Amino acid sequence: MESIDKFVADFASAVWGLPLVILLIGGGIFLLIYSKFLPFRYLGHSIDLLKGKYDDPNDPGEISHFQALATALSSTVGMGNIAGVAVAIAVGGPGAVFWLWVSAVVGMGTKFFTNTLAVMYRGKDSEGKIQGGVMYFITEGLGRNWKFLAIFFSVAGLIGALPIFNVNQLTKAINFILLEPNGIETGNVSNITIGVILTIITSVVVLGGLYRISRTVSKLVPAMVVLYFISVVAILAINFEQLPQYLSLIFTDAFAADNYQGDPLFGGLLGGLILLGIRRGAFSNEAGIGTATMAHGASKTSQPIREGLVAMLGPAIDTLIVCTLTALTILVTGVWQTSEASGVALTAKAFGDSIPGVGPYLLLICIAAFSISSLFSYSYYGTKCLSFLVGAKHKHWYNYFYIISIMLGATTEQSIILNIIDGFFALMAIPTMISTLILAPRVMKQAKLYFKKYG
Repeated sequence: MESIDKFVADFASAVWGLPLVILLIGGGIFLLIYSKFLPFRYLGHSIDLLKGKYDDPNDPGEISHFQALATALSSTVGMGNIAGVAVAIAVGGPGAVFWLWVSAVVGMGTKFFTNTLAVMYRGKDSEGKIQGGVMYFITEGLGRNWKFLAIFFSVAGLIGALPIFNVNQLTKAINFILLEPNGIETGNVSNITIGVILTIITSVVVLGGLYRISRTVSKLVPAMVVLYFISVVAILAINFEQLPQYLSLIFTDAFAADNYQGDPLFGGLLGGLILLGIRRGAFSNEAGIGTATMAHGASKTSQPIREGLVAMLGPAIDTLIVCTLTALTILVTGVWQTSEASGVALTAKAFGDSIPGVGPYLLLICIAAFSISSLFSYSYYGTKCLSFLVGAKHKHWYNYFYIISIMLGATTEQSIILNIIDGFFALMAIPTMISTLILAPRVMKQAKLYFKKYG
C-alpha cells in the first residue's frame, strides 16, 4: 500500500508542476485582463439572470440557470470546502488561504469563458441530443483536427468525476463524529456498511438522470450552504477576539511560508505554498478544470454570455465564501496548531471545541449534504464523458462503474484518494485551458454584441 501511495503522490506532483500552474493561473489572469475584468463589472446582471429575470421556456436546453448553477455547485461546494481547506491549512498554515482566494478571483474569469463556450458551441451526441461541455466546444469550436484534446479530456474525466474523495471524507466524518464518541468500533466493517448505504442512496438518484439530479440538488444546495453559514458564523462570533489576528496572518503568511510543511516548488517553500493553494482552489471551485461546463452546457438559454455570467458566481460562492468560513473556523479555534487530525477531522475538532456537544453533529449534517449532493452531480459528468467516447447508448454503463467506486472511496486511505483526483483534475485542465485561450476572442466578440443589447 505504501508503494501505491508513493506512486500516486508522484503522479499528482508531476502533473501539478510549473507548466500547469502557468497554464491555469497565468491563463486565468490573461482572460481576466483580456476581458477588462468583465466578470466583476456585471455581477448585478449575473444575479438578475440567476433569479430568472431573463428566462424563456422556449430556449434550447434542459434545465434553468439556477438549476445549472446548483448542479455545478453541488459538485464544488462539497468536501473540497471542508476537508480540502483543512488539508491546505494543515500543510501550509494560514498563508495557504490567501492563494486559495487568488485562485478563486482568477477562476471567476476562467469560468465566464469556459461556460460561455459550453453554450456557444453545443454539439450533438450519437442520439442527436444537444450536449454541452469542454469536449463539445473543442470539436465544434476548434474543429475535428482538435478532437484528440476532446478525447483526452473525456478519458481523464472518467476518473476525475469519480466520487471517491467525497465518500472517503464522509466515511471518516461518520466514524470520527458519530460512531467513535458513542463507543462503536470503527474499521473495515463500519467503512463497508457506510459504503453500502451511500451506494443505495446514490443509485436511486443517479439512475434517474439529469432531471432528477438537478431537482434534488437545487433544493439541497441552498439549504446546506445556509446551515453551514449559520453554524460557522456562530463559531466566529464565539471566537470574535481572535478574528482580526488571523485575517492579518492569512496575508502575512502568504509570502512568509513559515508554516509550510510540504514539498518545495520553484526552489523554495513559497512556491510550494502557492501551488498548495492553487491545487486546493482548483479542487474547491474547479475553475479551469472543465467539469462544470457539462452542467452549464445543459442550461435552457439561447444567449451563451448569460450562462458564462451565471457560472462565474460559482468560485465566489464556494471559495471566497464557503472556503473562507471553513478556514477562519479552523484558524480562530487554534486546532490547526494543537491537533494531529487532518482533513474533515480537523474541521470537526474546530466545531467540537467551539460548540461542545452539538457542533460536530451540525458539521456532520452539512458534510452529509455536501457529500451526497456531490455524488449526484459527478455521476452526470462521468456519463457525459463516456457518451462522447463510445456513444450515448452506452453512457449508462458509467453509472455502474461509478456506484462500485463508492466502496473504494469508503475503504481506501485519504492520501491516495486525494492524489488520484488531484492528478486527473490536472489532466482535465490541460485541454480545457488550451482550447479556452484559443477561443477567447470569439467569446469577447459575442460579449460585445450581448452587452450592446442588454448591458
